Amino acid sequence: MPEPFETPGPVDADLLAAIGRLVDERRQRYLDRLCDYVRMPSVSAEDLGVAETGAYIRDVLADGGFDARLLPTAGHPAVLARRDGPPGSPHVVIYGHYDVQPAGDDALWDSPPFEPAVRDGRLFGRGTADNKGQHLAHVIATELLVELTGGLPCTVTFVLDGEEELGSPHLEPTLLAVRDQLAADLVLVSDGPMDPAGRYQLVYGLRGVLAFEMSATGAVRDLHSGHFGEIAPNPLWTLVHLLASMKAADGTITIDGVNELVAPMGEAERAAMAALEPDPAAVLAATGAPELAPSPAATLNERAMARPTLTINGLHGGYDGPKIKTVLPHTAVAKCDMRLVDGQDADTVWRLVQEHVRRHAPGVRLTRHGAMHPSRTPMDTPYAGPVARGVRAVTGQEPLHVPVAGGSLPMWVFTRSLGLPALLLPFGNYDEANHAPNENLDLTCFYQGIRISAAVLLALAAEGRARRPHAAAA
Repeated sequence: MPEPFETPGPVDADLLAAIGRLVDERRQRYLDRLCDYVRMPSVSAEDLGVAETGAYIRDVLADGGFDARLLPTAGHPAVLARRDGPPGSPHVVIYGHYDVQPAGDDALWDSPPFEPAVRDGRLFGRGTADNKGQHLAHVIATELLVELTGGLPCTVTFVLDGEEELGSPHLEPTLLAVRDQLAADLVLVSDGPMDPAGRYQLVYGLRGVLAFEMSATGAVRDLHSGHFGEIAPNPLWTLVHLLASMKAADGTITIDGVNELVAPMGEAERAAMAALEPDPAAVLAATGAPELAPSPAATLNERAMARPTLTINGLHGGYDGPKIKTVLPHTAVAKCDMRLVDGQDADTVWRLVQEHVRRHAPGVRLTRHGAMHPSRTPMDTPYAGPVARGVRAVTGQEPLHVPVAGGSLPMWVFTRSLGLPALLLPFGNYDEANHAPNENLDLTCFYQGIRISAAVLLALAAEGRARRPHAAAA
């Protein structure tokens, strides 16, 4: 367990108890606030309600005593809000996003996606868990700390993204333009689900992603396969051979240069991976898959945390109707993504993919659809200890320490571009159904998230006083 400092004592139990009592007394009030937030559609992919929702949460933060403003971008705005703590106290940036995924087919929802509904102790609606409920828990925690103590124990800056569901294409230049206001000690992100057993996780890194499609063309129209088979080119075969040249049967990516970029895991990361290694039989049972995919990796966590992937998301072309149609298709498209690990750079990997396609199938057209770089914070960061201490103070249980999560978030903007350590502490229930119909947030997780957020800020402030005794004396 990362615990590099022994000086700070436990988080103020009396203050945490007071916060807990207020959360219990105000459950309906806080639920109503979350419902108001979820009712506001903020679908970045459809340019639906994003600016209005950004202005709303900016005003919420301003009402809470933050210096809050909208940061315009070439797309949807980000929200920047800061409230200073005592001189010399740590500065914590809390990142979240107020945009949401499209609702999809309303018929697949048990209640309308933007009419939040409580069922069985959960709030259902688009954005409940991803990500409005999770960062609203942090906002409410800061309000409670100010109410009970007259201020915040440390400086807090909220960065709320309006384009995360689009891959945060404008976040880096937007934050670099205000980097002097983000000279922080730690970035804290609450997004995604907890462990399947309901255990809190402290995540130190995230894989990156590169999404692209490859399209091939043959004749100007579909042709009769008997008349023109093996005469006119078949674009589906073109893509099948190209895809086979990119990944071997044993799962090894065979695009020159991609594997050489991978940075090896350190001893602490490998020990944490081993401690978290799942049971393959349980994974198969959970997925319903008949067997594991081939891979040169020795363990499941090595696959999920330490190696890049290449996934065919879809392969399209020709006839897919009932029975058979003996046709030679004239176009074909393959949609793919690659998950990237530490040491890899999405732009460099994209260049390597382009070079590979030019060598193996020069007539295939490549289109890049989005990318995020990977991110990793060393597990010996001094801020892991107080964050874990805050979780323990509320739950009585040590969080799981996860070197790398399989998904992707724009934490790289903070770690790579701004040089800040970043930790992910999800508040959502494992079955939150983010991006799917019936997205939901277990309200116990929401209320518990408020308590944990307050405890973490208090623990970080105590850590700062221990490391800066002169500031504490002042």
